[in-house]
Amino acid sequence: MPITIVTQGKDLSPWVKALKKNRPDVEIRIYPDDAQAEEVEFALAWNHPLGVFKAFPNLKCISSMGAGVDHILKDTELPKGVTVTKIVDTNLTQDMGEFILALALNHIRGLAAYKVQEQQQAWQPRPYKRIADVTVGVMGVGELGAHVASQLHKVGFNVCGWARTAKELEGVAVYVGEEELNSFLAASEILVCLLPLTKETANILNKGTLQQLPKGAFVINAARGEHVVDEDLVEMINNGHLAGASLDVFREEPLPQEHVFWKHPDINITPHMASKTDPETAVLQILDNYDRLQRGEPLQNIISLEKGY
Repeated sequence: MPITIVTQGKDLSPWVKALKKNRPDVEIRIYPDDAQAEEVEFALAWNHPLGVFKAFPNLKCISSMGAGVDHILKDTELPKGVTVTKIVDTNLTQDMGEFILALALNHIRGLAAYKVQEQQQAWQPRPYKRIADVTVGVMGVGELGAHVASQLHKVGFNVCGWARTAKELEGVAVYVGEEELNSFLAASEILVCLLPLTKETANILNKGTLQQLPKGAFVINAARGEHVVDEDLVEMINNGHLAGASLDVFREEPLPQEHVFWKHPDINITPHMASKTDPETAVLQILDNYDRLQRGEPLQNIISLEKGY
């Protein structure tokens, strides 16, 4: 049984190398160079051409090449009965925790502002906050979010979380559902968005929700660009309700040169690099699911097509 990789704009050489290193006997195909589509039961995907999977009549599993699956689920023509899986990688999780911690510390110590002052040769000490005096709200406490919340708590931040269903996290107060969203937001001096992208969470960071944050709050988005209504975020920063934002993800990537985010003094931009899937470790669980599929055993890290995560 071959493995077909279906993607757009991604360097596949590390993936092919890692797959062949660990399983030299498995045939690796790169779409569209897979003439015998009826042989394909297992596919790896990232940002695939929409509708392409209907060409594989015997496809049983689509494995995301990362932790996110929204790029797969937005395809309205997925074959019926296909199973979609994601990557759960300790390196990916650890990298995200370190990234969010760095951004939170950067904010409370005003390091981005000092960089601007450095360029202006302005010697101007600024007030700062201490970790123990700041509450960070983590929006979405799944695999990544729970780790981030735990790491922030360990270094001394006050941490709360928000989830669709009840979660137990040591040292973290978790607010649940729509009825507790505003209370969660009101407690979040730094808001970290790590939600999966679904119909329910798209555009969730809009003027209505951002207004519920405390005055002077700071927003960090490392989930998906579609969670944020761009113009509402800019408005809430410009009117002084929000102190600023650090954004790693955007509705269009790369971020267009003319976008207002680029030159906004209170918005920090990184090019979707909070955490990257390491093919060397990811292919191990991909191949495990490949073997499970061949043996007719339950797959690991299956996502719900209804929930979107």
